[in-house]
Formats: sequence, structure tokens, C-alpha cells
Amino acid sequence: MLIAQVNFGINVAGLIRIIYLLLTIPYFIFMLVWLVRRGARLEGWALALYIIQVIFTLIILLLYGLILMFQGWRLDPILQFGQFLLLLLIIYLTIKDIVINAVYRNR
Repeated sequence: MLIAQVNFGINVAGLIRIIYLLLTIPYFIFMLVWLVRRGARLEGWALALYIIQVIFTLIILLLYGLILMFQGWRLDPILQFGQFLLLLLIIYLTIKDIVINAVYRNR
């Protein structure tokens, strides 16, 4: 019989895990709605890159959140700080996507 121990502590990695899992679904919905509305104007590589971005962002954030759920308690403070910096980068890129798409919508 295999018994696994999962530790659900609240630390920086635990908070990042929650943010990853909570931001995944709204970002996915926003990008799908944007692609449905604006996808007709995109051609070739632009459309393909946005579709790849939506798929990989969803997969990566979900997997990363799950990894941090089960293994995040093991991270030392330096690695937790690295995860925090990565989270800030992801939030910045998400906000940039939303702002750029909102500006182009008004044109």
C-alpha cells in the first residue's frame, strides 16, 4: 500500500499556488472571448500564436499551481522569492494583454 503525505501549509508558495489557480480560468475566458471577437481580423501566424498562447498559458499555470500545491512546502526562501518574481512577471504580462486588447477594441 502506498501512502503519500501532502502538506498544505500557508507560505509564499501556497499563496502563489492559489493565485495561479485563480487567475488561470479568468485569463482563459478573457482570451477566448477576445479571440472570438477579434479572431476574424487576425491572419496566419498572429492567430496561431494567440491560440498557442491561450493553450499553453492554461496548461502551464494549472500544472504549476498543482506542483506548488503538492511540493511548494519544500521550497526554501530563495526559491519562494523566485516563484514570487515569476508570478509578478505573469501578472504584468496578463495585464499588458488585457490593456492592449482593450485599447485595440476602441479603435
